[in-house]
Amino acid sequence: MDFNLSEDLLELQKWAKNFAKEKFGEKAYTWTKNHQVPWENAKILAENGLMGITLPIKDGGQGMSLIEAIIVMEEVAKVCPSTADMLQVGNFGAIRQLAAYGSEELKNRVLPSILAGEKLISVAMSEPNAGSATTDLQTKAKIAGDKVIINGSKVFNTHGPHNSYYVVWVKFGDSVKSAGAILVERGAPGFTVGKTETHMSGEEHCALYFEDCEVPVGNILVPDNGFKRLFTMFNVERMGNTSRSLALAQAAFDMAVQHAKEREQFGRPLAEFQGIQWKIAEMKMKLEAGRLLLYKAAINADKGAPNPLEANMAKAYINTTAFEVANEAVQIFGGYGYSTDYPLEYIFRRVRGWMIAGGTPEMLKNKIAEDVFGMKFSQRKPKTGGEKVVTK
Repeated sequence: MDFNLSEDLLELQKWAKNFAKEKFGEKAYTWTKNHQVPWENAKILAENGLMGITLPIKDGGQGMSLIEAIIVMEEVAKVCPSTADMLQVGNFGAIRQLAAYGSEELKNRVLPSILAGEKLISVAMSEPNAGSATTDLQTKAKIAGDKVIINGSKVFNTHGPHNSYYVVWVKFGDSVKSAGAILVERGAPGFTVGKTETHMSGEEHCALYFEDCEVPVGNILVPDNGFKRLFTMFNVERMGNTSRSLALAQAAFDMAVQHAKEREQFGRPLAEFQGIQWKIAEMKMKLEAGRLLLYKAAINADKGAPNPLEANMAKAYINTTAFEVANEAVQIFGGYGYSTDYPLEYIFRRVRGWMIAGGTPEMLKNKIAEDVFGMKFSQRKPKTGGEKVVTK
């Protein structure tokens, strides 16, 4: 058992760190403030082989492992969170569902522009009444000849106002087993993008509306019984969320350590006060524990999808840790940490969102408990007459 990165991974980490600082450092933390998408940085990532890191070579990717993608993601996210969002699109998100389940024709038509950093894609999953309760999807699809007709709506769509493609989770019938996914292209008949809205982090999102929306039947990625298959790849997206969360927490920690060395109060550096020392020590322990969970999930996944239990543990722990670390970093900086002239307040707001997106720590802990007990625990209200809520 070796807890150290291999020489090759260390070399990749060093290269990615220097690359990110050189290419993305100057404009870091400006993109969200200006409500801009860093298209130029997406193209730089593409030109340097950092889009599609884990996708098969036959699909235009690099055919590398998940741990390699995560190491690159950490270094990019520590420098520029908005550029890391582009890296997420090209490696961890909906692109993986398209690459895993799309037809050759569909992949050949859609993947090149995404891998070139020219277009964006995201998963359209959440609905007004179906967030954590994903099985309550109300968006319906039916096949009519060579077309698929979609009706319903989605909310909180990442990069929604700017996406060209959406992997839309639907039901082809009324049962949970009828769940599937369809690629919908912007401009499809009956498809409307709602008004641009903004999260507290400054990220833009929007609602999506499907009113007898028509797409070719060849755009179906998963025709039915899809939740297990879709969540297998969605766990890769969770790894991207988790690695960005860890990276921003690490950036906040590094800023807090440097500030504690330089800032003086009562004639002494902050680092000499025991209260600050304990905060830093706690932050360090949590970051190291989180990194071990993340790397374990990634290394065990190799080039496939991570084990659901390992992915759930990594995301639940790191999402919470990142928020706690960012919060303490703001406290150590005092008024400067609360000021919008410094990046800490943005990091604090940004990591908070990842405790909601992609599966909340509460829901993930439920899944972890199910694995521990070897039972399924229904979250639904028991039906009249009593419903068993625990099954083996």
